[in-house]
Amino acid sequence: MKKLSIYIVAAIFAAAFYSCKKDLNALPGQAKVDGNVIVDQKSAEVALNGAYYRFVEGGDDRGTPSVMWAYDHEIMPTWAAGYLEYPYGGGALSDNSLTSQSYEAEYIWDAGYILVNAANGVLKGVEAVPASKIDATRKTQIIAEAKFLRAYGNYRLLSFYGQYYDINSKYGIILRKDFVTSENIMLSRSTVKDCYDFILADVDDAIANAPDVNKAWYASKWAAKALKARILINRGAPGDYAQVVTLTQDVIQNGPYVLEGNLKDIFSTKGLSSKEVILGIQPLPKQVNKSDNYFYYGPAYIPTIALTDLLQNDPRNTWVLGDVSGDLGITKYEGPQIEVSYAFRLTEMYLLEAEALVRSGGSMADAKTLLKTVMQHAGVSDFSAVDNAATSDVLLLEIYKETVRNMLCEDGQDWFALLRLPFATVSSIRPTITSKNQYIFPIPHKEFIKNSAVGEQNPGYDQ
Repeated sequence: MKKLSIYIVAAIFAAAFYSCKKDLNALPGQAKVDGNVIVDQKSAEVALNGAYYRFVEGGDDRGTPSVMWAYDHEIMPTWAAGYLEYPYGGGALSDNSLTSQSYEAEYIWDAGYILVNAANGVLKGVEAVPASKIDATRKTQIIAEAKFLRAYGNYRLLSFYGQYYDINSKYGIILRKDFVTSENIMLSRSTVKDCYDFILADVDDAIANAPDVNKAWYASKWAAKALKARILINRGAPGDYAQVVTLTQDVIQNGPYVLEGNLKDIFSTKGLSSKEVILGIQPLPKQVNKSDNYFYYGPAYIPTIALTDLLQNDPRNTWVLGDVSGDLGITKYEGPQIEVSYAFRLTEMYLLEAEALVRSGGSMADAKTLLKTVMQHAGVSDFSAVDNAATSDVLLLEIYKETVRNMLCEDGQDWFALLRLPFATVSSIRPTITSKNQYIFPIPHKEFIKNSAVGEQNPGYDQ
């Protein structure tokens, strides 16, 4: 049943969730989408693919069905981190000055809750399918994949709109555990701890029950382990770093993934066929949405001085940056695989294990070996900065720098790696960040209009 293409689902689920795309709290166009449409295994597979369609942010780009992942998963976080700039000036992300009415504040919010609602619809419907209508093993897997998608959506919301770095904070997200109906639209935000508890329960279910092996654009237990490692490195609670080491070692040593011999090949020629890809984004036929995000009438975004300095004397400088219509632009994705995007790569597991080892007081020598391994696969031969890192703080900074160089414009890894550094270091690298309030975005103004129960705005922002 997995042969049901994500492309087919675009037509089936576009109508079902289109009103949610336009208006976060609007009910779907068809009442039966709340789960009654799922009556057997075939319809359950279609519904799951509908949730994947929301994961990749499927939509319409000037009349062409397209995946809209690139802007808010690649451009926006790297822009916030200070490595991209809009060539014509402007944009609240340039100086981290978002307001609740900034259009940038709405993108991730809308996409996250649309995904969560789609996953909740799948869960509601599939759990009610009679045993006689669906294979028991596949039912368990579908539920696990839907929980992975819900966990991914909820965690992305928490990491951008909640104080994810403080488990004792009251500023979590609106934790929607059920499909949205007229009875449950009004909902207040939960505490950060409650958010983590719910999200990690979903992730653990996916680790236990998702398919061992899956296509590169569908979730597996390995993708769930990668997600859990990403969550725990950012939470940083007691015991989290040790768990990150265990999870990443498991993926590296036991998963079916291999570091690409030449990093550039992933983006230029191999795409989702690369054995390094844990979970990728399959584009729709004929789309040019991502290409436009980088090369629309010249460079749509240009590298900042901070990025050009970081890549100076690095072999990636010749292909991550390049000429775009006579100006310097981001050419990392240039080539026949440009429309492909990447949610999780094996490289991230190496970098997270290295960071977690250092943060947990583990072997700095092992951390350096992991770091140099990914640098070597990127063509680096000068490891003197890593070898000379004599303290944990210096080594963590080197890991951060490699995260930016290696995972630039990849699902926010450069942004969150920055925010894991001490605040004084963050503000020295990104001077426009003068308060930890800027680590997260404001809840969009429109949510307070439509959901009067939401509660307080994030500190430092107006409603």
